[in-house]
Amino acid sequence: MASADTWQQHSDSEREELLPRNSHEPETQSVHWRNLIGFWLLGLCNNFSYVVMLSAAHDILKNQRAPENNSHVDPEPTPTSHNSTSRYDCNPVSTAAVLLADILPTFIIKMLAPFGLHLLPYSPRIILCGACTASSFLLVAFSQEVMTSLSGVVLTSISCGLGEITFLALTAFYPSEVVSWWSSGTGGAGVLGALSYLGLTLVGLSPENTLISMLGIPVLLLATYFLLLKSPDSSACQRDGALGTSAQRPLTAGESSKPSDPNFNQSLSFSDRWNVFKGLLKYIVPLTLVYFAEYFINQGLFELLFFRNTSLNHAQQYRWYQMLYQVGVFVSRSSLRCCHFRFIWLLAVLQFLNLGFLMAEVWFSFLPSIYLVFLIILYEGCLGGAAYVNTFHRVAVETQDEHREFAMATACIADTLGISLSGALALPLHDFLCQSH
Repeated sequence: MASADTWQQHSDSEREELLPRNSHEPETQSVHWRNLIGFWLLGLCNNFSYVVMLSAAHDILKNQRAPENNSHVDPEPTPTSHNSTSRYDCNPVSTAAVLLADILPTFIIKMLAPFGLHLLPYSPRIILCGACTASSFLLVAFSQEVMTSLSGVVLTSISCGLGEITFLALTAFYPSEVVSWWSSGTGGAGVLGALSYLGLTLVGLSPENTLISMLGIPVLLLATYFLLLKSPDSSACQRDGALGTSAQRPLTAGESSKPSDPNFNQSLSFSDRWNVFKGLLKYIVPLTLVYFAEYFINQGLFELLFFRNTSLNHAQQYRWYQMLYQVGVFVSRSSLRCCHFRFIWLLAVLQFLNLGFLMAEVWFSFLPSIYLVFLIILYEGCLGGAAYVNTFHRVAVETQDEHREFAMATACIADTLGISLSGALALPLHDFLCQSH
């Protein structure tokens, strides 16, 4: 059979001759499950570093706001060592700064990618993702200044943004159910990323050493893509029982090789892309609103939801908020096999109600216990995860075959746009509230 480098040089008829005779037979169960597990692990590895950086946001800023403290150990030795100058125990810089560093490069990549990323084959993209993830962990771990740390967070953003748009586009060549497994994996990244950071710091590991211990994640990403995931064959491109077009047939020759760039996307005109984009607005707008409210809460309000009547210090409260939010995301992103939800607009309304309620709590401090906030944050994560997985499921099953890869890659700008807007507004909110109190 032809090599991956020469596969795209053949016409559709020549490709048909190069395919094995049984290429239209259903996938074996082993290959099917390898691909499902592969996409779960790719979702896990792709989002893991992003979650860890948000979970470490308070430590990234806190550890470096007191130059006289040369220790790299968690700077809060006792549960009562709170800043008495503000009821919020504010950092000089909002954790939204970490969010913006973690999301703006992703936003730029996602905005430009649908119109040019197809020129870069899949394998180099994945290698770049792994390299950026490893570099980000090392740069933040050994950094002595906030700006250096934020540079490491930017590398995380590049890795996650490039990875998400690549892997979501790649789902177009596999059965539609891999979308739910990818989504569940990204939810699992939230739980495992936040829980591992919380757990390792609770047992006494410094934030810096905790980050270094996570260098196995980019290795797992590369191993999953190059060793576990099987190259799609024509049967894998069947969507809900219908065989895809010739453009969706295998793009590589051997099982060990991976898909190159799809020819059918390169044939889409600007007019075609614009029409597909307009059709996606019914998915993009509500998902953007969900994520705007969600991350305004996470990076604008979490650090200000500070309870002094608890044994948890401020950094520990923040880590618990992040972990519980990610649990909610994981549960809902893994729920697609149980239930589908078509009304994403309703989820956006409910998420904005959460935002309003927690904003009132930040201003008036009327809740008696942090555990009530824990429940609200868990619910918040469930709403966000449900919006994500159901949006991409609808895009995957309702988009025409020849448009699916472009549509999946384009729709993922929604969450990033919402997160970017929320981070930009959370910065002045932080300054206003901290200065007024």
